Amino acid sequence: MDKFKNLGISVPLLKSIKYEHFDNPTEIQEKTIPLILAGKDIIAGSATGSGKTLAFACGILQNAKKGKGIQALILTPTRELAEQVAGALTKFSMFSPLKIMAIYGGVGISQQIRGLKTADVVVGTPGRILDHINRKTIKFDKVETLVLDEADRMLDMGFKEDVVQIVNKCSVDRQTLLFSATISKDIAKLGRKYMDEPIHVQVESYIDATLLDQIYYRVQDNMKFSLLLHLLKNENSELIMVFCNTKRYTDTIAKNLKSSGVKARAIHGGLTQNQRNNVMKQFHEGRADVLVCTDVAARGLDINGVSHVYNYDIPRESKQYIHRIGRTARAGKEGKAINIVSRKDNDNFKNVLKFNDVVIRKEKLPALEKAEMKRSVQVGSKHNNKRISRKSPNSNRHKNR
Repeated sequence: MDKFKNLGISVPLLKSIKYEHFDNPTEIQEKTIPLILAGKDIIAGSATGSGKTLAFACGILQNAKKGKGIQALILTPTRELAEQVAGALTKFSMFSPLKIMAIYGGVGISQQIRGLKTADVVVGTPGRILDHINRKTIKFDKVETLVLDEADRMLDMGFKEDVVQIVNKCSVDRQTLLFSATISKDIAKLGRKYMDEPIHVQVESYIDATLLDQIYYRVQDNMKFSLLLHLLKNENSELIMVFCNTKRYTDTIAKNLKSSGVKARAIHGGLTQNQRNNVMKQFHEGRADVLVCTDVAARGLDINGVSHVYNYDIPRESKQYIHRIGRTARAGKEGKAINIVSRKDNDNFKNVLKFNDVVIRKEKLPALEKAEMKRSVQVGSKHNNKRISRKSPNSNRHKNR
């Protein structure tokens, strides 16, 4: 705890940090907290899992006063990240309570409108925040701290204009903190235009390469699922994330795994917010230990204890590979990233190797039994073995890519 004390953190916040069993600050916390507490604008290269939430929470929670209106706004790209950040801020403010609200779409707006009248800190997604601005149910004229969390992802998702509109609604006399896994030209331009002499902070990769084993298997298209099922049943693992490139594949893989006896659940942008929350609840409670997901849905999910990441589909954008494998090998624990590469993945895999500084070794293909995949599976039904479709989705025809 001494290292946290040396950063200038207040006593109530130190008590909550100790209560949450954080012993030593992460690199991003050591480098940014003193600057944040000094009121500096910051552009920080840091991704999910690096400890950035506590970093910007320190400044917000030490400066905000209960009942003084909305004094801090944190913009996030996804609903799940908004929930997680709001939850973390609530925990860290336990000894100096503030009203912290998560604002996002997919749920009723009436309750949000009522809550905003007494909110001290707001964490939200750009779309729903803009909705409240247009309804005149939210005001940011008292905002002292604006945080753009995972800014690169917000821009990738097409929120640039929304973000700019929201920034322009905030008090000019504010501190702005921008956190991004990558610092692109657009991110740098955003910083120059809307920040006051921002200090750039960069931390080492949040992936501990010494603890992360990266491998790949070459497999025929029609044997991808068979290999995945074999590995899931034979690898010594804890929590597992399986990445697919489409919502359709995410559902199909999860349902087929579940019908094969694997506790798998799917999460993607096509689910309602209640469905997504229920999936994550099952995952956190151990009722599911395999999360099959798309990049959009998984971004912002800060899940502890992931031992294995499987790329069932190799990502179309090479930088997504780093985001995916960064889910494991955290906090001094070992992790494994397993890539299932078939002929249709060749171009994407070449790009991953070309544009990322990674070493991925080839693994010999184990002896496999063919596992039939079905387009539609009645999970938990006595009809599970009934053939519903004879065409495997491992076919080369990917109409919804």
